[in-house]
Amino acid sequence: MNATTGPSPTRRTRVAVVFGGRSSEHAISCVTAGSVLSALDRSTYDVIPIGIAPDGRWVLEADDPERLRIGGPDQLPAVDADRPGVTLARTEAGAGLTVSEPSAPPRALGEVDVVLPLLHGPWGEDGTIQGMLEMADVRYVGAGVLASAVSMDKAYMKIVLAAAGLPVMQSITVTAREWAADQTGAVERAEQLGYPLFVKPARGGSSIGIGKAHDAAGLTAAIEEALRHDPKVLVEVSAEGGREVECGVLETLDGGVETSVPAEIRITGEHEFYDFAAKYLPEEHTELDVPAVIPDEVAQRLRDLAAQAFRAVGCEGLARVDFFLMPDGSLVVNELNTMPGFTPLSMFPRMWAASGLEYGALVDRLLQLALRRDTGLR
Repeated sequence: MNATTGPSPTRRTRVAVVFGGRSSEHAISCVTAGSVLSALDRSTYDVIPIGIAPDGRWVLEADDPERLRIGGPDQLPAVDADRPGVTLARTEAGAGLTVSEPSAPPRALGEVDVVLPLLHGPWGEDGTIQGMLEMADVRYVGAGVLASAVSMDKAYMKIVLAAAGLPVMQSITVTAREWAADQTGAVERAEQLGYPLFVKPARGGSSIGIGKAHDAAGLTAAIEEALRHDPKVLVEVSAEGGREVECGVLETLDGGVETSVPAEIRITGEHEFYDFAAKYLPEEHTELDVPAVIPDEVAQRLRDLAAQAFRAVGCEGLARVDFFLMPDGSLVVNELNTMPGFTPLSMFPRMWAASGLEYGALVDRLLQLALRRDTGLR
């Protein structure tokens, strides 16, 4: 197969589901993959699960969705790095997979028609694997190199969105180099935004490494924690009183864009914000309204802004756009996710189900979009 001919009509479309990865969101990527593997129609697709271990090794994973579920706070799934290694290589016949084991000669798995990269965070959602697939001339689901990279880096995402006229929260960036050279100056610069402040790894996700600071001591601790996950940190004004509302965006098969009904996340218990436990551990931490209970006019305005953000960044396939609905009724874009989670608790599939597109049909739609799109400049 090549990017201009597509899969052979005499066989099922071969899908490589790639998950795991080197980022701190490795476990969440595995959970997402388990849900997608369960949903793929095996009468239509020949599915090959490929895991990327935390050290970067690619392996031929077991097609076992149950193994990829969260069992509890200390029972997060991971790619089995001891399984046979796998490589994706471009040949005259097309892009194919080869499996290598110490006790056997390499064996070919055949051509790959499309890759479903279910990777969250750096080294996957940030344009890196997208660039590799472009080089190999393999179709893939989701945004291309630039849109993936811009959306992953929250600081640059804000610059692009603001340039397109979209509202964003005020923020500054702090790098590890700056922090090492002048902590006092970095804190003073951040304090000009006014407390409380949120501190985030600039290229992180799943709320890993995020902290909320109410004073200088808390700010220092939050920056140091965020720097453990990323040498570039975003310090942002807290959207006090803001409601967290999200919207899904999908391309249509004819090249248009459509949006889902919005949904709202409300945090309960001791959680001050939508942290990792509230997102992925037992659901009593959160209350989810799908669709969000907001005025129709606000919902439509939010959906319009979501589509604008999708286009401003140059997204393809899918995205989830997160907003703050402020007490005065204004909307602010929080962030844009080019590969949102597909876990059982994830908002993206829930919003589309509430909009009339069920999980299996959603996954199929994404694959069909990818198969219709050529690699290369577009």
